[in-house]
Amino acid sequence: MRSYTIDELSRLIDHTNLHTDATPEDMEILCQEAKDYHFKMVAINQVQSALCAKLLRGTDIHVGAAISFPLGQTTIASKAFDTENAIEIGATEIDYVINQTEVKAKNWDYIRKEMETIVNICRKHNVLSKVIFENCYLTDEEKIKLAEIAKEVEPDFIKTSTGFGTGGATIEDVKLMKKHVGNTVKVKAAGGIRDAKTFIAMIKAGAQRIGTSSGVKIIEELKEIMKENNTTVIEI
Repeated sequence: MRSYTIDELSRLIDHTNLHTDATPEDMEILCQEAKDYHFKMVAINQVQSALCAKLLRGTDIHVGAAISFPLGQTTIASKAFDTENAIEIGATEIDYVINQTEVKAKNWDYIRKEMETIVNICRKHNVLSKVIFENCYLTDEEKIKLAEIAKEVEPDFIKTSTGFGTGGATIEDVKLMKKHVGNTVKVKAAGGIRDAKTFIAMIKAGAQRIGTSSGVKIIEELKEIMKENNTTVIEI
């Protein structure tokens, strides 16, 4: 266990708006909330990267572009182009969705090549990389194999879910992913994390970043917990 201040807890959150109908005004609200609460990143669709980079200029809050989101069903070349383009216009983190078709075909060489391609682009530009598994469609065997590949390729994070599939993050998946990447790669939990209790449970399970559109609500709940317990930290 360790003690977290409210700012340290905020810095675990990727503040998210990935809706297809998100407006420029929605992005302004998202980025202002990220500044107000000092979240780690805003998680947005690639097309919003330039606007969010402008809105967050001069802060230490990252711009996280989602690539091939939410299905992952584009070619390696397309994902590579979109990754380069997102970084060019302002993204400082990349969350890309793996190709589920190739996972189901057990084409692990393809999955490794895809991961290496995007991770290498991110490294070249000093940008963080995250690999989205979308666990709701995977068997435990497939999750483990993906984690083993990630342990070799070494993206910065592997991530549970897009939040747009049939299920989101689970405690069991976070523990399984963490077990098979160890300390080599971090784990991001995303999808369905909407309250402080779930947030804390995901951190306890091994997640080191949380993707959520409920970041403001979660931090306010955590502040209340601290107030009730007359403390400035939470033990997780």
